[in-house]
Amino acid sequence: MTVMKTREQATVNGTPTHYKARHCLLCRSGKLGLALPLAHSAIGNDYLPTAQPQQEFAQSLHLCKDCGNVQIEDVVNPDILFRSYTYSTTSSLGLVKHFQTYAGEVATAAGAELGSLVIDIGSNDGSLLKAFQSIGYRVLGVDPAVEIARRATAEGVETVPDYFTRKLAERIKQSHGPAAVVTANNVFAHSDKLPEMADGIRELLRPDGIFTFEVSYLLDIVQKMLFDTVYHEHLCYHSVRSLDLFFRRHGLELIDAQRIPTKAGSLRGTVQQAGGPRPVAPGIARLIEWEGITELHAPETWREYTRRIETARDRFVTVIDRARAARKRVVGYGASPTVTTLINQFGLAGRIDYLVDDNPVKQNTFSPGHHIPVYPSESLYQRGADVIAILAWNYAAPIMTRHQAFAAAGGKFIIPLPMLQVV
Repeated sequence: MTVMKTREQATVNGTPTHYKARHCLLCRSGKLGLALPLAHSAIGNDYLPTAQPQQEFAQSLHLCKDCGNVQIEDVVNPDILFRSYTYSTTSSLGLVKHFQTYAGEVATAAGAELGSLVIDIGSNDGSLLKAFQSIGYRVLGVDPAVEIARRATAEGVETVPDYFTRKLAERIKQSHGPAAVVTANNVFAHSDKLPEMADGIRELLRPDGIFTFEVSYLLDIVQKMLFDTVYHEHLCYHSVRSLDLFFRRHGLELIDAQRIPTKAGSLRGTVQQAGGPRPVAPGIARLIEWEGITELHAPETWREYTRRIETARDRFVTVIDRARAARKRVVGYGASPTVTTLINQFGLAGRIDYLVDDNPVKQNTFSPGHHIPVYPSESLYQRGADVIAILAWNYAAPIMTRHQAFAAAGGKFIIPLPMLQVV
């Protein structure tokens, strides 16, 4: 294997692995400044069947001083991230039910007649599109994960196994007609070609059509200590201010934005063609005003955020180290990209005996970079554990409910965020 590196880009055997973004991925400005320093990381979801060397990439966040977009430092080749993607929507607790509700709400907002076309960008296993199908819409998915796209098609949700581009949008429009609804949930932040994606969406939409998306909301990331949602699949971290400016530049109009609880803090946006038939909701101006009041885009806000993360790390590690000094067996609960970020940022490698996870895909694998073994959660009782560090902390309540026997036997749960808890 031949590895070549330059200041901007690296290749392995002639194939680019990543590049450093020196301009804003939304507005193309070159005025970027370091916002949040984060530890380098292997690809967060690359849990491997055998321990083997893995390339690490820079993961710090940078702030655009012009439009307020926040983006990751190293943009990894999407083929590395997505062509052999293993995550499926059905593995996320509560997400399928959320999509069923979401489809009904979007259908009502669109007001499109039954039989109209709905397209989902980054459709994964087709869970959202199945919900639209059940209402009575035609559906089409677009997803570059070849095997997941094949399975979705086999299950009745036609899925194009490719990246969404303007050229692909033109081909879809020719073969399927214009779309009444285009959706992109938790994937609109995954592309370093968002301007081209926006142009493709504009191309696909009917004059009265709507584009809806859900993304991690930058204000929630800061206020709720969601820094572990930063990993290389997520290139951008959006505010309403940056999105409003972005869509205007591409002949589109952000007409609604709502804060929702999905993934601990997300933003649902609705977009139409510029000058479309729907009025702009007052919530847009209110959220932009609130971002200004909270100084979301101010460098000092991000310096304070960095200090809060460092304090949380020190407190959590102190508790873990005391348990280990008392010869307690410490096990981490969770094997996801967020857990990878948390392990790296808090320096937990060497402090965790092993990981457990309820997703069969992650069981009997090794964690990215540090190669901590991952087992089924039954291993807590078979292999032994005294302390469970709930690294998938957003799911602490159902995890503790499921493992009441562990607590009844004298075991302790430690929850690192948003505030340290020992249960």
